[in-house]
Amino acid sequence: MSDEPAKLILGDTAISALEEHPNGKRGFFGRRRRQRAPLTHCENCGAQLTGRYCAQCGQAAIDYRRSFRHVIVDVLDSFLNWDSKFFATIGLLIAKPWRLTNEFLAGKRVRYVHPLRLYLLASILFFFAVNYGAKSIPATKLSDKDRAEIQAELKNENLAPEVRDKIEKALKTESPSPEAGKTGEASKGKDTAPAPDAKTEDGSKKEENRKNHDDFGPSLQLGPDKPSTLGKWFEQRAKEKFGERGANAKAFIITLINNLPGMMLCCVPLFAFVLKILYLRRRIFYIDHLIYALHIHTFAYVGIMLIGFATMGLNRTAPNLVGWMSAILWTTFAVQIFLSIRRVYQQGWFFTLFKFFAGGVVYLIVLGVAFAATFFITLALPTS
Repeated sequence: MSDEPAKLILGDTAISALEEHPNGKRGFFGRRRRQRAPLTHCENCGAQLTGRYCAQCGQAAIDYRRSFRHVIVDVLDSFLNWDSKFFATIGLLIAKPWRLTNEFLAGKRVRYVHPLRLYLLASILFFFAVNYGAKSIPATKLSDKDRAEIQAELKNENLAPEVRDKIEKALKTESPSPEAGKTGEASKGKDTAPAPDAKTEDGSKKEENRKNHDDFGPSLQLGPDKPSTLGKWFEQRAKEKFGERGANAKAFIITLINNLPGMMLCCVPLFAFVLKILYLRRRIFYIDHLIYALHIHTFAYVGIMLIGFATMGLNRTAPNLVGWMSAILWTTFAVQIFLSIRRVYQQGWFFTLFKFFAGGVVYLIVLGVAFAATFFITLALPTS
């Protein structure tokens, strides 16, 4: 018998253990690990498996009913694979954004992150950085003179109760300085006596118009002393959103920035539509323009962030070079966009340059209209 020498040397127990478990591995406390047979049929539809994915339904051929160690290894493998794909995509996006679009349209997609997923990730990072920068801006503080004037206006008996409550809350948010108290006491004697024209109707109208003019500028008017409905609405909403003399302007700006990602996501298809009009004679599918629009917007987010970080670093290390380096970086940024248009649409320099400027002007108008709409929507939404 051919196994007799091995049995004489190793013993019957070791041989039986190796026959039952060919890998010879044992778990903790000497327990043998049970090896599950690989999947031969799809657990979802029952079709025979020929690879890592089912050819019928596309489900991955992964057996999750095994040790937690194997599950962790699979998760890390998927994450590291996506991580390497992400960095390869970002590197190519920064160096040659046109090649990323051409590769995707040519069908070479498995090695790169999907354009929509890449755009959403870059958009989240970009607007998070913008929001963080907006929050770091110091809040607008009332000067001692403004505080004294507001306190004097609170003594007006004709002031509406809800307006009075809002003004008092705005004043309580800031601790008054000693000079403000002294200034308020000094102006107390001046403001206790009513103004000569305060008793008359004309005097009250002039006083109200003066306050509105000083705080928010002249209101919209269709004729003499006839403000429009839109002007009244805008003035009222501005008072509620910005507060007295812009005390709540920072909160409004942060809210507006939080609404910008949705605005930009709606502008990406509009940019693709502008490209469709510019290259109408090329008979290119709209989805191709949309892929390029996603890539170029992602490039813009990443490029602006990198330029911002580089400028911040130069301000601390080499302030004298900030102007020159910023000009070089922004010029490179614009050149990359121009080259991407030329390499993706394969046209001559003259037509590419013309469409670059024409499309840029049209898209700036679209962005301006979209920003104005977002501003008015933010202004119209109730304060949370």
